[in-house]
Amino acid sequence: MLRFILLVPFCMTCVASVYGGTSVEVPDTMAERVKACTICHGAEDKVGRDAYYPRIAGKPQGYLVNQLRNFRDGRRYYQPMAILLENMSDEYLYEIAQYFSSLRLPYLAPEQIHMQPEEIELAEHLIYVGYPGRNIPACSACHGDILMGIEPAIPGLLGLPRAYITAQLGGWRNGGSMRGQVPDCMSEIAKQLTDVEVNAIAKWLANQFASGEPRPFNALLPELVHRCSQNII
Repeated sequence: MLRFILLVPFCMTCVASVYGGTSVEVPDTMAERVKACTICHGAEDKVGRDAYYPRIAGKPQGYLVNQLRNFRDGRRYYQPMAILLENMSDEYLYEIAQYFSSLRLPYLAPEQIHMQPEEIELAEHLIYVGYPGRNIPACSACHGDILMGIEPAIPGLLGLPRAYITAQLGGWRNGGSMRGQVPDCMSEIAKQLTDVEVNAIAKWLANQFASGEPRPFNALLPELVHRCSQNII
């Protein structure tokens, strides 16, 4: 990824030289280095080419580090990310994660998705109560009472498109999101959900306004710390 990232300002300089323009001094900053990331994820929070690029600005640093490692090491598979991150050190991944976690950008307005009353009731029960008898904790138990995440490594659920949420839950359910990480708490939970429940959760979350900051680590219940310990730095 570093080679690719550094290639962006290099190409800009080459283009200026070819067309006779004045060469531009590109600052050696993290904002310049991560332009390969913001091609897809956006330098600002805005709608991209489709709905499958998640917001990473403001996500907990530990969560971002975990995901970057997982992509690099093949535990989470998406080929473009694997290629970008190949051979990058943990230290540099921490720097990238720190940069994005520090960004405070406005959120997009929520989607306007019609929901039937029974869908809303189902989604809110799953999100705030869960179904303990089916081994499904409330979403808010892990992701925080305002659903904006728990430091250092649990992401927020708001400010994401419905299509992305649905795809991620589908990936957890069928094993397509993570490899070689067993047991995995999100996979265990998602496999208990029905298609109707997945659709209700995705619609409800995409309909909500996002605001606030991730909660501190002590907001996470001890039993959930134990259950999801492999995801927490």
